Amino acid sequence: MTRLFIVRHGETEWSRDGRHTSVTDLPLTEVGEQQARSLNGRLDPADFGLILTSPRQRARQTAELAGFTGSAAPEVEPDLAEWAYGDYEGLTSEQIGETVPGWTIWTHPVPGGETAAEVAQRLNRVVNRVRGSGVEQAICFAHGHALRALALCWLGLDLTLGGHFPLETATVSVLGAEKDLPTLDQWNARP
Repeated sequence: MTRLFIVRHGETEWSRDGRHTSVTDLPLTEVGEQQARSLNGRLDPADFGLILTSPRQRARQTAELAGFTGSAAPEVEPDLAEWAYGDYEGLTSEQIGETVPGWTIWTHPVPGGETAAEVAQRLNRVVNRVRGSGVEQAICFAHGHALRALALCWLGLDLTLGGHFPLETATVSVLGAEKDLPTLDQWNARP
């Protein structure tokens, strides 16, 4: 089975402030750019037979600063976009919790946004694409909630468990297999 490396984008103003960011297309902060550059040399583009990125500039910029350019530039994969937060776009979990106590993306509805089932459906398409690619290693550059959901889809787990898998900016995680069972080989590792 293909090993899948997943990389969360570097810091943006909203990720730094804990604001939910899906369709708002923010660039990396200076810190985010430094974080992305710190991945350069740690990940060799030549090691990956499939290189994908979310369409959002923060993910594409992270890939570029990490050294994935030219012939190693990632293919834009729309299914890697962040969970659509709908009415909660730009809000923090604390702000949402003022009107919906105990709210989390993993356990509650998102008015005007995507359901967990919709997110799982599109991220399972990514899982199937990676597994069916026949490459030894693949890599995806994307977002915190989308990548956590992708990992859960890879492992065959329910998305309600996503709160147990925190994912910091500019970290690398690795999904693999042992004896044909999907595995979590590395999680939330800094370069």
